[in-house]
Amino acid sequence: MAIVTGGARGLGRAHALLFAAEGAQVVINDLSGAEDVVAEIEASGGQAVAYAGDVADWEDSRRLVRTAVDAFGELHVLVNNAAILRDRYIVNMSEEEWDSVIETDLKGHFVPLRHAAEHWRQRWRDGARLRPSVVNTSSTSGLVGNPGQANYGAAKAAIAALTSIAAQELARFGVRVNAISPAARTRLTEATPGLGDMVAAPSDPSRFDEWDPANASPLVAWLASAECSVTGRVFQVFGGSITCMSGWSRAGGVERSERWTIDGIAEELPRIL
Repeated sequence: MAIVTGGARGLGRAHALLFAAEGAQVVINDLSGAEDVVAEIEASGGQAVAYAGDVADWEDSRRLVRTAVDAFGELHVLVNNAAILRDRYIVNMSEEEWDSVIETDLKGHFVPLRHAAEHWRQRWRDGARLRPSVVNTSSTSGLVGNPGQANYGAAKAAIAALTSIAAQELARFGVRVNAISPAARTRLTEATPGLGDMVAAPSDPSRFDEWDPANASPLVAWLASAECSVTGRVFQVFGGSITCMSGWSRAGGVERSERWTIDGIAEELPRIL
């Protein structure tokens, strides 16, 4: 049984449809349009319910987890996918543009994760061994940066860190936590200046559509499966390419057995940069 946030369109819709096709019961969360995906799943013989709550709201997310458990008896997978964009260069960005993206994208990952983790901790204490999985959604903007997306990139970088920390904390309850960094055709990429034409579907239907959001869904489904033991990792996925990211790593350094001087730093540090 899986929850997919931001599941009405784009990546979330693709994930939800694949989960349902694989036999999973799905709760589709989105502020609008979730009922359409539910109808699509049911028309294909699957089981799904819609939940229109705000994932960044504490009580709405608590009810989201409860909706899944009440509807289908258990929760096995949480796919955190909901996100918005408010692109602007830093010198022009408003407080609202910063706050709304951090609220939806970062807090909207943490709050469902927090309530799902509470549920799974209790189930573990009750003796259940569910092998739950969380799949978060980071972005290249957060992993390597992208001008004009300081708010979005900061949230997505924090999601990668949240993934690593949650994986360490929740391992004791049998929970695995990973993240994907997808490149796909979504409302967000289509709205990004310069990307609209690049991500358009090929005119030749026989060509592989590298930007189809459904390309990322098999990775999400594998990470969600009980047979997968991977945790604490971030994967970039684009078209038919999957890359495991290593995160921040030490790239060389300098050391002294005494406090550095400013002049000493100026002389030595550039040698390793």
